[in-house]
Amino acid sequence: MKKQFAVIGLGRFGGSICKELNDQGMEVLAIDINEDKVNEYASVATHAVMADTTDENTLRSLGIRNFDHVIVAIGDNIQSSILTTLMLVELGLPHITVKAQNDYHEKVLLKIGAHKVVHPERDMGIRIAHNIVSKNVLDYLELSDEYSIVELMAGQRVDGRSLIDLDIRAKFGCNIMAVKREEYIDVSPAPDQNIKKGDILIVIGADKDITRMEQALFDDDDAGTM
Repeated sequence: MKKQFAVIGLGRFGGSICKELNDQGMEVLAIDINEDKVNEYASVATHAVMADTTDENTLRSLGIRNFDHVIVAIGDNIQSSILTTLMLVELGLPHITVKAQNDYHEKVLLKIGAHKVVHPERDMGIRIAHNIVSKNVLDYLELSDEYSIVELMAGQRVDGRSLIDLDIRAKFGCNIMAVKREEYIDVSPAPDQNIKKGDILIVIGADKDITRMEQALFDDDDAGTM
């Protein structure tokens, strides 16, 4: 059975979520107070409606309580974002994800009951900064203030060496989750797997440990770049 999603706010962030959910075959209700935005996504979402989601009766009339997950992607109107989230919490929605404009906005959203708060601009800024600073980091996902998942491209220093030989977990406290080679990805690779120059290693660990590992094993002139 398909999951039902509602996306409130059809700016760049909300609109991209609508498109991706639709591409994955999900049922999507797209909502915005702007008629032009609603018309723009009418052919993308399963349904698209113009509505003021700060009004509880409006949300009830849309049958919002029947949805599995609601994403509040309202742009610059923090008041509308907070009021909409509060209404959804009071209606008992099982999963509510909200876009925050800043840390204060996030604190308020979490206090009133949002299940997950995201900072797309900030998070993308962090990822881009890591990609710019390190020529070895292809992608970066922050799990918390101290832990991350990164994609590192293997260079000359690790070419032909096995994972057991590198002994990354013991030496650096990091774990290799997967190795990507061209179109193939090996999840939970065997300890005797040899690494080749150009392989992409997906690593999880503390930021300080990942940095130590990168400097010791991946920081060479032949390492890959973006």
